[in-house]
Parts: sequence; C-alpha cells; structure tokens
Amino acid sequence: MATPKKRTGKAAQNSRRANWKGAIPATTTCPNCSAIIPTHTVCPECGYYKNGFAKLKDKQTAEKIEEIKEKKAVMAEEKASKKTVKAKKTEKVEDEAIEKPAKKSTKKAEKTETEDKAEEKAE
Repeated sequence: MATPKKRTGKAAQNSRRANWKGAIPATTTCPNCSAIIPTHTVCPECGYYKNGFAKLKDKQTAEKIEEIKEKKAVMAEEKASKKTVKAKKTEKVEDEAIEKPAKKSTKKAEKTETEDKAEEKAE
C-alpha cells in the first residue's frame, strides 16, 4: 500500500470532504391514504403498494380504509348536489329579477285603468 510523502493540509482535506453530500430521498404521497412515503415502497400507514395491499397490519385498518373511501364518495356526491342546488337558486333569482319589473308595470297599468274608469264615471 502506498504511503503519503507529505502531510495533507487542513484546507485541502476539508475542501475534498466538502463534496460528500447526502441526497434527499424522493418522496410521494400514498394514493390510498395520502401519507407521505418514499417512492417505490410499501406505505407504512396502510400497507398499500401500486394497485393493491402488500401487507395488512390487521383487519381493522382495512375496514377503516374502506370506511374512509366511502365517506369521500359520499362527500363528493354531497358537494355535487349542493352545486346543483346553488345553480338552481341562482336561476330562480335571475328569473324573478326578470319577472319583477314586468309585474310592476302591469300593476301600474291596472292603476291607470282604474283611474281612467273613475274619471269616466265622474264625467
């Protein structure tokens, strides 16, 4: 084995060591439970990997996951129904806004007709 001829200085030693950098591991979110996990690994929270479960901690976690999925589906349906109700309400309000001036004008016309009739009777 080769032996160094001279001692390496602190500056040269430290600048050489400065290039040893640790890389930050790539992460992603679990498509099943939305936990942050390293890429290409089984989710430690729910055991989900790619298109199925690689492992199940116990039956309760699988049941909880199914319940969460059902709740998300129900919430999505409720949001969609609320949006349609709001859209219907805005349509009704717009229709009423369009109809209201017409009603007022008919009332004025009725008043003028009654006034005209009263004038005719007075004559």
